[in-house]
Amino acid sequence: MDAVIAPLLLVAFVLLGGLVACVGRRPSPARALSRRHGEHDGRPVALHTLGNALGLTAQISEFGATLVSVRVPDRLGQIAEVTLGHDDFRGYVEQNPYLGSTVGRYANRIAGGNFTIDGQSFQVARNNNGQHLHGGVAGLDRRVWSSQPVREGDAAGVRLTYVSPAGEEDYPGTLTVYVTYLVPADRNEVRIRFEATTDAPTLCNLTNHAFFNLAGGGEILRHRLELFADRFIPISESLIATGERTPVEGTPFDFRRPHTIGERIDAAHPQLVRARGYDHAYDLGRSQGCRLAARMTDPESGRTLEVLTDAPGLQFYSGNFLDGTVQGRWIKPYGFRQGFCLEPGLFPDSPNQPAFQRAGYPSGVLRPGEKYAMEMAYRFGVA
Repeated sequence: MDAVIAPLLLVAFVLLGGLVACVGRRPSPARALSRRHGEHDGRPVALHTLGNALGLTAQISEFGATLVSVRVPDRLGQIAEVTLGHDDFRGYVEQNPYLGSTVGRYANRIAGGNFTIDGQSFQVARNNNGQHLHGGVAGLDRRVWSSQPVREGDAAGVRLTYVSPAGEEDYPGTLTVYVTYLVPADRNEVRIRFEATTDAPTLCNLTNHAFFNLAGGGEILRHRLELFADRFIPISESLIATGERTPVEGTPFDFRRPHTIGERIDAAHPQLVRARGYDHAYDLGRSQGCRLAARMTDPESGRTLEVLTDAPGLQFYSGNFLDGTVQGRWIKPYGFRQGFCLEPGLFPDSPNQPAFQRAGYPSGVLRPGEKYAMEMAYRFGVA
C-alpha cells in the first residue's frame, strides 16, 4: 500500500502547486503529510512529506533523520527526483552508504578513531580502513528518531529528536540531538537546523549527507561547480586531514570560478589521486552567519543547487566510492561518480588537529552548558 500512496502524495502536491501558479496568487503556505515508512527493531518509522506550491517536495524519514527524496522542476517545469536514495524502507536498513542521512556524532573522519578530551583518551570504532567515519558502525544514521510536525511562518517542517546515551559507539556523554527540516512557501529550498546538548564533554559535528544528481541520472561530471573558498584541507594517504589549509590558487581545487566537475578530476594531482577524485573539505572561514558556500548547475536540465551554511567547512565529495553495489531507485545500481555531496560542518579530524584550533576553528568538543548549533540550506532554482 505504501508504494502506491507515496507517488499519489507527490502528485497531489504537484497538482496543487500548478493550480496556484495558474491563478497567479501568492504561494499558499507549505504543506506537510505523514505516513508509515517501515519498522525497525520493533519500532514503527514515520515518513514526512513537505511541499510547496512552487513544485518542490521533500521527504524525511525517522530512520536516521534521513532526507529520503527531493523533487524539483527543471527549466521547462518538468519535475524530477534529484537525490540518490531508495524507494523502499528496506533499502535504507540494508544497503545505505549514508544516502541523505544525518551523520554523527562526529561527521567525517577521525584518525585511528582516537581522540583526547581533558587528558582522557577515547577509542571509537575504526569503521573505515582503520579510521573512524561518520559516527561509527551504528551512528545517528542507523537510529530511529522521534518526530513532530512544526510550522515557522509559511514554512512547513518536521523536528526530529534522538537521545544518544553515554557509551553509544563508545562516545562519552549523553548527547541530545535535534534536527529540524523546513520547506518555505516562497522558494524551493530545504532548510536544515542541527542542535545538540550534552551532560558530559564529548564530540559533536553533524551534517546531512544527501547525494545529488541534478540531471536525475547518469554521471555528474558535466555538472558545473562554484565553491566560494580560498583554501582546502589536504589529506594523507589514509584520507585523514593533515592540519594544513592550502590555497586553492593554481590547483584543480579552485572552483571560485565555475568549472565542470569532470574538467580536472583526473589530473595527476596527488590529492586527487589519493581520493580517486574530490573528497576534500574546503575552508569557508570562521563563522560569518549563514552565507552562500557553493552553487552547482546541471547544464542540460538547467537545475541549480545552492548550499548555504554558517559552518566553517564544506566537504565536496564526487561519488568516487559509488561502485555499483547499491541498488537504489534508478533502474541500474548507483555507479562511479553518479552523485555528489556538499556537506557543511567542521573540518575533518578537528579534535586531533591543533593547527585548526590555533587558527581559531572549533575543536569539535561540546561541553555541558554549551549548545551545538549549525544551519544549512539546499536552495534549488533554474538557469
